[in-house]
Amino acid sequence: MPSFDIVCKPNLVEVRNATEQASKEIATRFDFKGTDARIEHKDLELTAFADSEFQLGQVRDLLLARLAKRNVDVRFVDLTGKVEKIGGDKAKQVLRVRSGVESALARRIVQMIKEAKLKVTASIQGDAVRVSGAKRDVLQDCIALVRANVKEVPLGFENFRD
Repeated sequence: MPSFDIVCKPNLVEVRNATEQASKEIATRFDFKGTDARIEHKDLELTAFADSEFQLGQVRDLLLARLAKRNVDVRFVDLTGKVEKIGGDKAKQVLRVRSGVESALARRIVQMIKEAKLKVTASIQGDAVRVSGAKRDVLQDCIALVRANVKEVPLGFENFRD
């Protein structure tokens, strides 16, 4: 029975490369000289540090530009982390890298597929959604449906089996 998985997987090597490039540019830029502006990368967490909220915004913009240049979709980075004040006027923000389809989104995808009345079955498998059907054409219609309706997270389609 043909099937495929709907996943949300960033290229972590490219994320690390983009973070390192952004750090190098921060170290050499004139407007960041003598400041505590930097980016730290730990697993699926990026932490941006700066001397003010304005500089923190510049560091974020620089990071997003480097990610885009390395062909990493910027929707992988969750910018909703709150800005924290650390000692004096220094600020930091934790940016999370999305990996895996979150459960609320997975339930929404399964519900959307059921409402479309396609002859497929969708089930949540951990941090992915598995879709199975009798024909490849119906699975391709399902991929088109998900691509058209889910825009807030970059989804990938893997393990397409016949």
